[in-house]
Amino acid sequence: MSPSLAIAADGLAKRFGSDVAVSGLDLEVAAGTVYGFLGPNGAGKTTTIGMLTTLLRPSSGTARVAGYPIDDRKTVTPHVGYLPETPPVYDELTGREQLEYVAALRDVPEAEASARIESLLSRFDLVDDADKRIGAYSKGMKQKTALVQAILHEPAVLFLDEPTSGLDPRAARTVREVVAELAAGETTVFLSTHILPVVDELADEIGVMFEGELVAEGTPTELKQRAEGGGGTLEDAFLAVTDEADVRAAREP
Repeated sequence: MSPSLAIAADGLAKRFGSDVAVSGLDLEVAAGTVYGFLGPNGAGKTTTIGMLTTLLRPSSGTARVAGYPIDDRKTVTPHVGYLPETPPVYDELTGREQLEYVAALRDVPEAEASARIESLLSRFDLVDDADKRIGAYSKGMKQKTALVQAILHEPAVLFLDEPTSGLDPRAARTVREVVAELAAGETTVFLSTHILPVVDELADEIGVMFEGELVAEGTPTELKQRAEGGGGTLEDAFLAVTDEADVRAAREP
């Protein structure tokens, strides 16, 4: 794996019984970039993220994340942050307790963790609610807390699955700004979302999944050229690409 690659997958596949969720995925993501990962529901996006974050074992194929093979979970996880679509937080804890707990699990030194927590609580407008139980939080507050815990240990590669889900416009803007700052600081961000303007704004490269396969890849500008007449929106490009894939699938014997 080249040192300039944060993610490299070769023939990565996942089957659940007779169902193929991801089929022979070849993928390269350069370090320090934002990679937009798009596809309709059921396309295999979350399964792919599950494999790359070592939460799911591939049925076949290989991949390396941050330079480490994904079949060696202990070496990969210290370098990875992950925000799934459903925030992984404990309702019984306060926001601050949740973050302190995660910092301890990640072996972040106590003084360093405390400084980072306070800074991020302020950045995400959570200071006034930090000592309230998470069970009383809104969905958006839980989402922000989960994002803070995903970046608390300053991972080399950050996986985000619908990071702006449930957020109000101000909080969603903060998330976009943080993602841009992380990428500028050489963090690689693997961003999966249905909100295409967010991908259009942030992504350096985009991959489109359809029925378990990567059917298109390129910069936002390159993908827009695939829309009818070129120069359309990313939504136009997405619909065109997935329509093309649908036609190809229908023609297969």
